[in-house]
Amino acid sequence: MAEDAPEKPDTTRGAPAPEPRSAAESGPGAEEEADRRRRRAQFLRELNEAKELRDRVQPRRARAARMRQQMRMRTFRW
Repeated sequence: MAEDAPEKPDTTRGAPAPEPRSAAESGPGAEEEADRRRRRAQFLRELNEAKELRDRVQPRRARAARMRQQMRMRTFRW
């Protein structure tokens, strides 16, 4: 009887459950899309790491950038 029940998505981790894909989306294009997403995620991780490193080795420039960002946010109008 348990075999007839549809599988439930794994929600034990913090990531949201993936959406079910249509038959047209599950072909070779889906693999390319997944590969592209993997490469993009890796790139963004490396980019954040590089920004953190730059902020550590150039504290004065990082502080000035934070101040400029705060000023932009204070003067921003909805």
